[in-house]
Amino acid sequence: MADNFDAIVIGGGPGGYNAAIRLGQLGLTSACIDKRGTFGGTCLNVGCIPSKALLHASERFHEAKEDFAKLGIKAKVELDLPAMMAQKTKVVGELTKGVEFLLKKAKSEAIVGEARITAPGKVEVKGADGKVRSLTAKHIIIATGSDVAPLPGVTIDEMQIVSSTGALSLTSVPKKLLVVGAGVIGLELGSVYRRLGAEVTVVEFLDRITPGIDGEVGKAFQRILTKQGFTFQLSTKVTGVEKKGSGLKVSVEPAAGGEKSTIDCDVMLVAIGRVPYTAGLGLAEVGVELDKRGRVITDNHYRTKVPGIYAVGDCREGAMLAHKAEDEATACAEIIAGKAGHVNYDAIPSVVYTFPEVATVGKSEEELKAAGIQYKVGKFPFTANARAKTIMATDGLVKILADAKTDKVLGCAIVGPEAGNLIAEVVLAMEFGASSEDIARTCHSHPTLSEAVRQAAMGVEGWTMQM
Repeated sequence: MADNFDAIVIGGGPGGYNAAIRLGQLGLTSACIDKRGTFGGTCLNVGCIPSKALLHASERFHEAKEDFAKLGIKAKVELDLPAMMAQKTKVVGELTKGVEFLLKKAKSEAIVGEARITAPGKVEVKGADGKVRSLTAKHIIIATGSDVAPLPGVTIDEMQIVSSTGALSLTSVPKKLLVVGAGVIGLELGSVYRRLGAEVTVVEFLDRITPGIDGEVGKAFQRILTKQGFTFQLSTKVTGVEKKGSGLKVSVEPAAGGEKSTIDCDVMLVAIGRVPYTAGLGLAEVGVELDKRGRVITDNHYRTKVPGIYAVGDCREGAMLAHKAEDEATACAEIIAGKAGHVNYDAIPSVVYTFPEVATVGKSEEELKAAGIQYKVGKFPFTANARAKTIMATDGLVKILADAKTDKVLGCAIVGPEAGNLIAEVVLAMEFGASSEDIARTCHSHPTLSEAVRQAAMGVEGWTMQM
């Protein structure tokens, strides 16, 4: 095997493997290094993919148990958690093998081991057997992703006190689940176990759930989850946890300070966010700088201050999203190949895969106000959408924001069925610099959920027709 490549990619997740694939398409040789043993990164192994498998399965279970009778279907439903977990594991295995196939197709050498940059253009890889292999390349791309953010004073054992990784492999449904953090991961995994029968309490340090999304949509989302059985304690912080018999006693207090209280639970999920993973790479020694949050500092072309070393994905600034990492990886590979790689950060969507889903792109109303940008709003509730009525999924709304003068779409937030798919239309519109009228004047099939997007776009100019 060759030890010299055009580029070395450190990390085999959505940022890393897509960088290697694009490099191959552009005629450049590469090595893709990952220490996990299976490629695909956090996303495929212990993140996006297994969580979506469990979300889908738990949603079908809940639907069969609670909604089939309303549709005239009589069924007796039992939970087989081991089988549900086995299906999740099967999907993960198929997709990680798929990544290995794609790397091979791109003529990128997949190497399992721990990578360390020893000098510009030089990387050492330590295999599981302890042997070290020295690689050289003109370009090095750091795509090492992120890790679970720890909760001070709390030790994660992945059995009773779990991160997202442990929550994906519980052997039984907890009677009481405490979720620390009301962000995407906490609410998704909380939804899985709520549907399977757990009592779910969510503790959040801030005064709202899903921080960063449009405030109106966030409040609507919280109301929907509360109706589903979630209990929220906002503006609250966890100060400690004690194991008592087979359960946990979790100490909490108001975020601003005040009287302490205790929450009893069987399992506690720590989901307060993620942090860049850059440990052991030798970055300081070669002169690669990190910011205060531990992220690799790069310019707009993903270059660090060290010539030939780049960074993409979760380990650099920006949203920690698999598709953002993929886009940056593609752009970085194209830049290395001498092309004009570019990412439009105003058109990167984000989705919460609960039911209903929440999807956003572009600016929120709060962000536009803070920036002093004049805007118009169009909204449409799913209660007025014919398709939503027929599938008994009428919770939520579509909200579109457009420039008051030019009508250019500036942002969109959707809480409702299939929001993650519906947002794609608005993302494409924003990528092409479209106006709300462009969406409103585009014919949409009837009856579909997508008509709610069109009606919201009509609402920007005040001519919503179906409400």
